[in-house]
Amino acid sequence: MAHGGDRWQPLVKEIRIYIEGGGDLKNQKTMLRQGFSNFFKPLIDKARTRKIKWNITMCGKRDAAHRDFHNACNSHPDAFNLLLVDSEEPVDATPMEHLNKRDGWSLGLSEEHYRLMVQTMESWLIADIDALKQFYGQGFQESAIPKNNNVEQIDKSELKKSLEKASQNS
Repeated sequence: MAHGGDRWQPLVKEIRIYIEGGGDLKNQKTMLRQGFSNFFKPLIDKARTRKIKWNITMCGKRDAAHRDFHNACNSHPDAFNLLLVDSEEPVDATPMEHLNKRDGWSLGLSEEHYRLMVQTMESWLIADIDALKQFYGQGFQESAIPKNNNVEQIDKSELKKSLEKASQNS
């Protein structure tokens, strides 16, 4: 916080988050942005009480998220820009090291600007079997979903196959 006269002012006036996902269609991105807005709501509310702007951008594909984030660092240099992408594989390093090693991305900001989600978004889906059963309804084969509570340990290809099998009759 910086001192401004008689009041303390926040150093950050705007937070911009660039997130992988949402598909290629505008309505898909809108729906996922709404979901992330709900997820981040307590933080958004807190930021707004401090007069900090908040922006969530769903970028679609992984490389598009990186490109949009990189562009934002140039076009919005006074904002706190954050990149949020799937890890795509197990992580054994800092987010910056992981992204540089895995994707070959040259990342010029400090570590606090880079965050990783699960290996793949589908991991979040199987973490809530009851929601999946409700969404897919009759014909959903719960037995096809791996019984591992640590969804991060489930291989991406196994996860995709199990979701396809579980939902094939619904």
